[in-house]
Order: sequence, then structure tokens, then C-alpha cells
Amino acid sequence: MAQDASVNSDAGSGTSVVDPVARMQAKYHRWAVNDRTMRFGDLFNLVCRSDYLLRAFEHVAHNKGARSAGVDGVTVRQIRESGQFGAFLAEIAASLKDGTYRPAPVRRVLIPKPGGKSRPLGIPTVTDRVVQQSLRMVLEPIFEADFLPVSYGFRPKRRAHDAIAEIHYYATRGYRWVVDADVEACLDVASHCSSV
Repeated sequence: MAQDASVNSDAGSGTSVVDPVARMQAKYHRWAVNDRTMRFGDLFNLVCRSDYLLRAFEHVAHNKGARSAGVDGVTVRQIRESGQFGAFLAEIAASLKDGTYRPAPVRRVLIPKPGGKSRPLGIPTVTDRVVQQSLRMVLEPIFEADFLPVSYGFRPKRRAHDAIAEIHYYATRGYRWVVDADVEACLDVASHCSSV
């Protein structure tokens, strides 16, 4: 029933097999699957590559929160319309390579929940979202090789409905146990560091 998740979680955003980022992701995933003891070196240079940063920006731009600004007040739209888009990505790459990149503080917003409660939400700057996305694109194909097919939380191409379908599949075949490791509101009470 369960199958491995797609190694290229950006596949739905118009990428193709000939895309160098997708090829690199597939290669690293294949290596991780074929040799569980493999250690990957020099991954940081992939995070800084212009093709990774461009793809990361495209992903950030298509997210629901693309219109939200971080503490710097800058949105994806403003970066696109500034005429300095290439310089924006080049500046990120340069700061990563020379070690001067530092994430900005996260803008905190309280999202209302039913019952009068609220949930804190952190909104990073667009720059930080691009760096985080590029890093995810490098690491995800490698780590995906170690996850079990029956793991659904925060995985590419997997949703809660897929987990429910899996439970239904096994429940109709005589299985009677389901393990759920979700802890309600645990992040609301966990200690958060303001800087690393």
C-alpha cells in the first residue's frame, strides 16, 4: 500500500527530468538508498548554487505565505518588481559562501483558533525562506531514503488523507492497532530559543 515519497518534492511546480536541480536531487537520493552508510560531503556548496537558489525562490513565491513580509517588511512581489532580482539571489549566494549570512529575527504573528485561543506563527524574511528552501532541497532527498513508507508527517507528496487510507486498507484486512504519536500543542509550551 504505502510507497516511497517522491524525491523531488518540487516536481509539481513545472520542473522536468532534464532540470539540473531535479537530476542532482535524484542522484543524491539514489546514492542514499543504495548505500545507507554513505556520508555526503560538501553539500553546502549546493545550497549556494544559483540554480538551487532560483528554484528555492520560485518555490517561496508560489507558497501561500508569499505575500507576507518578515521583520524587514519585504515581500516576494517587491523583490520581483524591484528590478534587482538577480542581485538579490547573488547577494544571498555571496553571503552564504563568505560566511556573513545571518538569519533575521522572525516576525511573530498570533493566529486565532477556535475557543478564543491563538497560535503563534513565525514569519521569516523572504531571504531566510529562500535559504531554508534551498537547504531543504539539498537535504530532503538524502533523508527521505531513511524514512519508512508508513511515515506520513511532513513528507513530500503525503497528506493526512493518505495516512487515513493506509489505516482503512489495513483495518479491512484484520489489523486492529494504530499508533499516533501526535502531542497536542507541544510547540506552544516548548521553550523557544530567540537566537542560535
